[in-house]
Amino acid sequence: MALAGAQADEKRQGGGQQVNLAFFTQDSYFSVHFFLDHMKETFSPVVTVAFQGDHYAFSEMAAQKVFHDRCQCLPNRTFEQVFESVEKGAARYGLIPVENSLTGSIHRNFDLLLEKNLHIVGEVFLKIDQTLIANLGVNLAAVKKIYSHPQALEQCRLFLSGLEGVEAIPSFDTAGSVRMIKERQLQDAAAIASRRAAQDLRMQILAEQIQDVAENYTRFLVIAPQPEPLGTPNKTSVVFAMKNIAGALFKSLSVFALRDIDLSKIESRPMRNKPWEYIFYLDFSGHLGMPECRNAIRHLEEITTFIKVLGSYPSGNGEQA
Repeated sequence: MALAGAQADEKRQGGGQQVNLAFFTQDSYFSVHFFLDHMKETFSPVVTVAFQGDHYAFSEMAAQKVFHDRCQCLPNRTFEQVFESVEKGAARYGLIPVENSLTGSIHRNFDLLLEKNLHIVGEVFLKIDQTLIANLGVNLAAVKKIYSHPQALEQCRLFLSGLEGVEAIPSFDTAGSVRMIKERQLQDAAAIASRRAAQDLRMQILAEQIQDVAENYTRFLVIAPQPEPLGTPNKTSVVFAMKNIAGALFKSLSVFALRDIDLSKIESRPMRNKPWEYIFYLDFSGHLGMPECRNAIRHLEEITTFIKVLGSYPSGNGEQA
């Protein structure tokens, strides 16, 4: 949902739905929220969750961490298709990676959060242990090509640089790379993916925990068509553009500091069709049911040219799998 001006209505840039901020009062917000929680716990239906990659990908593991036995996972080849699956109703939720502790942000998904009309409703952190996998009978000396998602290859840069005469080849997915070398019965190739992918596809593990740093985590977000958080919300994500005035960024951040609202992330991205102008993604503690957070957003509207609330949701709290 997007906000424009300091009025009570939230308006998405370019028109569309309107959301009345008056709904987000402390009592009404939590009454609705607890009702939704009760309904989910009572019926606990199987939910379809779209993710990018093949079965046994880290994204699927993250989805199962969130929804447990209720999760029916729907593989998609691209991040764009994950969003489309949720928009068109093929999946109730989508799960997307947005940040890795070694390689940083996954910018395409931040762009899609801005472009699409979906909401962040949950967050989960997953420890990523990268594994080198090959067909049965293949040894490391025989490997000349290693396939995986670009993020996985980047996370294993030191390991790969120590292999002479081996080419690292980007692929659309980690687990999908394992399936590809199995289906083609490649004897001079390996893939980087999860240990689970090796086990479930009955492949051979050549090396484990090959990421550059052992403490390797990825942050995933759960997206949905409606702003209904998966638990008690305590974190909010917004994106905004500032007016070209002196001290604009300082003033934008001050609206949170004045109200003792903790900021956990801020990142800039280039604005399309406007060279050298930027938009800012920001995460803060709290939700729009809290008066101080609503007032901070209204204050921010006064010094920005555009603002969109991406969602209020329960924080993953940096939890480790």
